[in-house]
Amino acid sequence: MVIQAVHMPESAEAVVACSARGGWIMGGGTVVMPLVSSGAAPVTELVSLRRAGLDGVEVRDGVARIGAAATLAAVGEHPGLAFLRPALRTIASPTIRNQATLGGNLFVAQPYGDLAVCLLALDATCEIAGPDGRRDVPVADVLGSGVGSGEVVVAVRATVPEPGTWYYHKAMRRRLNSAAIVTVASVTRTADGAVTGDGVGTSDGLVTSDGVVTSVAIALGGVAPRPVRAVSAERLLRGRPLTHEVLTEAGEAAARGDIDPFDDAYASAWYRRRVLPVHLRRAFIPPVVR
Repeated sequence: MVIQAVHMPESAEAVVACSARGGWIMGGGTVVMPLVSSGAAPVTELVSLRRAGLDGVEVRDGVARIGAAATLAAVGEHPGLAFLRPALRTIASPTIRNQATLGGNLFVAQPYGDLAVCLLALDATCEIAGPDGRRDVPVADVLGSGVGSGEVVVAVRATVPEPGTWYYHKAMRRRLNSAAIVTVASVTRTADGAVTGDGVGTSDGLVTSDGVVTSVAIALGGVAPRPVRAVSAERLLRGRPLTHEVLTEAGEAAARGDIDPFDDAYASAWYRRRVLPVHLRRAFIPPVVR
């Protein structure tokens, strides 16, 4: 189809009104515009978020609120979200990060959408505006089933993890600017803190704390059509120390029960399942000993 109109509403409510008429929501355009250019977009109207006032990024009292139209670059530049920078640097190129938005990252298909994996690990909440007003929805529900007809994600809220509790690792074909083979993001707490360089070394360089895991959330990307929680691995880790053996066991449990891998140009489904335990374990290796 040929695009006949691009609407640029100036509020979330106006975005909802335009969307209700059948227009496609467009953040930075990095996903939508290739479809438009190829003629694959099944719509004749686009609704741009550029002027809708949804690009704010703030951290207050330990809680981050990020507008759906905030670019990945803007998220990474905020000092209160520095823990996300290693993840953001692995997404595409600087040019793309200057355009791509948080909202778009929620809906892009795997093996892309690494920020969405992070938000899932953070148990983030999506603020959604629609014809019936606003509502809050867990990001897991949005990733799993999207939003209702005429609705739009306007912002995402997440608690900033305490120092030493955030872990991220992405396996890809190139060091940077490549889609995921496996992505692992986690917020994990132990009885005496977190994994540190002062713990007990193991044969592969893994350094652990002596305490056991008290709470854990692990999200995976690249191993299913949408980001998923590694619930089998989480269940196995609770109450146990972060040792080489335990982490390997957790990764194997996730590979058996938590994923639905696929074949693509980057890796086969078999390979993704095979290497997941290795990369889950590597997510918990402190950078100082990598």
